Amino acid sequence: MQRTDKVWWCVVALSGVLMVMLGAYAAHGMQARTTEAMVSAVETGVRYQAWHTLAMMIVLIWKRVQPLSVQRWVLACWALGVVGFSGSLYVMALAGLSVGIVTPIGGLLLMLGWVMLAITVVKAS
Repeated sequence: MQRTDKVWWCVVALSGVLMVMLGAYAAHGMQARTTEAMVSAVETGVRYQAWHTLAMMIVLIWKRVQPLSVQRWVLACWALGVVGFSGSLYVMALAGLSVGIVTPIGGLLLMLGWVMLAITVVKAS
């Protein structure tokens, strides 16, 4: 396994553990400390993080079988998108800080990753 793939697997593993921790906190500990809207924000962040973590795992497996240069850009867009989108929701809900335009930029990066995935698949065939 290449060193960069090991790094990506560590990123995916870290994302997985963080989403489980934050999801558990939203489900069991947050209600007493904040509003329902903030709990919902964390749940939304966890949901998007979960789907994109799973998608990153699938791309890493595909990359192992059929390495293509664009796959790393898909992974990078999704990783940065999760940090921007989900991370900003977590900061807003847990720290009460406004992060402004970070959330929609994160969402755009998530979408860009999906577009790049489509381009990669078309070029690969």
